Amino acid sequence: MATRLSRVLSGAFPQLRYEPTAKRVRASLAGQPVVDTLNAYLVWEPRRITPVFAVPEDELHAELAAPTPADHKAEELSVSLPLGAGPGFDPRTGFGKHTSPGEELDVVTPEATATRAAFRPDDPDLAGYVVLDFNSFEWMEDDEEIIGHPRDPFHRVDIRASSVPVEVRLGDVTLAETTGAQLLYETMLPVRYYIPMADVRLDLLEPSTTKTVCPYKGTASYWTYPLAETGRNIAWSYDQRFLDAAQIHGLMCFFNERVDLTVDGVRQERPVTPWSAAWP
Repeated sequence: MATRLSRVLSGAFPQLRYEPTAKRVRASLAGQPVVDTLNAYLVWEPRRITPVFAVPEDELHAELAAPTPADHKAEELSVSLPLGAGPGFDPRTGFGKHTSPGEELDVVTPEATATRAAFRPDDPDLAGYVVLDFNSFEWMEDDEEIIGHPRDPFHRVDIRASSVPVEVRLGDVTLAETTGAQLLYETMLPVRYYIPMADVRLDLLEPSTTKTVCPYKGTASYWTYPLAETGRNIAWSYDQRFLDAAQIHGLMCFFNERVDLTVDGVRQERPVTPWSAAWP
C-alpha cells in the first residue's frame, strides 16, 4: 500500500523531533557571540510546526544558570493541523511553552542575561545539547542573517508564473484583477496569488503599520481595505532581502481566507487557516 508522505510528516507532530544541519550556525546576545558551531540540530518539540536550534552545550560561549522566576506563563496559541495531525502551536506561541520533559535555563554573558532562553531536553538522542530561544538572540547561517525562525528543510516554497485570470473581490468591490500573477506554493499552506501592483486597486487600500517576518520570504508590510470590517490587514507585500523570493518582490497578495477569489473563472473556496479571521 502506498504511503502519502505528508501524512508521515504530519503524524510526527506529537513527537519530539530533530534533524542535524550542515550549516554553520552562529548566535549573538547583545552583540556578543554565544555560539559558533557546525554541529547544530534543528529541533521541534511536540506540537510545534516550526523548528528552533539546539547547539552543543560544550560549544556555548556563555553560562547556563538556574532560571529566573517566571513572571507569567508563556502564551499558547493553538492551530488546527491538516491531515489528522491534531492541534498544534501557532509559531507565535512563546518559547517557554515546552511540551517535552527537560530543564529551563538562563543564558548568561558578562554583558547580558537571556531569561529562560535555553532548554535542556531530557532525551538521550539530544544529550549534550541545549535548545535556544530564537527570539532571544541574533542568528546567522553561514554569513547570512536569518529571521523569524530557522528554515525547515522539509518545508518548501515554490513560485510559478501564471497567465490564468485571477480576480479578487470583497462583497461587490473588485480589489484586483490580473493575468500576470505569480503563484506561490508552500508546504501545508493554500496557494497564494501574488499580483502586480498595477493590477491592484491601490486607491481603495490604506497602508497598515503591521509587519511580520518570514524566514523564506522576508518582512511583510500590510494593507487594509477600510470599507469592510474584515478588511483589516487583508493584503501584504514582501521586502527584497531574499533572492529566493525575487519573483514576488513588488507584488501584492490577498488572504484568500478572507476575500472572494476567482481563478480562471472558478470561484475558490475560502480555506480555513489561522488567518481566516481579521488579523492581527
